[in-house]
Amino acid sequence: MNSLDAAFNFQENALRLRAQRQEILAANVANADTPNYKARDFDFASALKQATSAGTNGGSTTAAVKTHPAHLDFAVATTNPFSSGPALLYRGAVQGSVDGNTVDVDMERNHFTDNAIRYEASLNSISGDIKDLMSIIQNNG
Repeated sequence: MNSLDAAFNFQENALRLRAQRQEILAANVANADTPNYKARDFDFASALKQATSAGTNGGSTTAAVKTHPAHLDFAVATTNPFSSGPALLYRGAVQGSVDGNTVDVDMERNHFTDNAIRYEASLNSISGDIKDLMSIIQNNG
């Protein structure tokens, strides 16, 4: 990994995880009236730590395994940074519900808004870094 990739790796992984978390939180809000729906989320800090320590672009290299003689041979390992994604956790019920649904709409909206603000902050940080690099390149070019 070159130094430029390393410089942006953290923010790239953070943005991917924030986008994935946004989808999960939106699904929670969308299913607020679904009987027996369990609110889901993941531990962002541990997911980011795992993604940044897993190698280039947060991916892990896994080789396909041939389990039957009729299966095709795989010569190349594949890289998929979010093939399984972070471990999803179930959020406990804050307030009891007759239908078994654990979604607290106010709490989910708060998490959604917080995540959106942090996503935007990451984008602004990357944008500023790119502008700084462009300025350096133009002044030294």
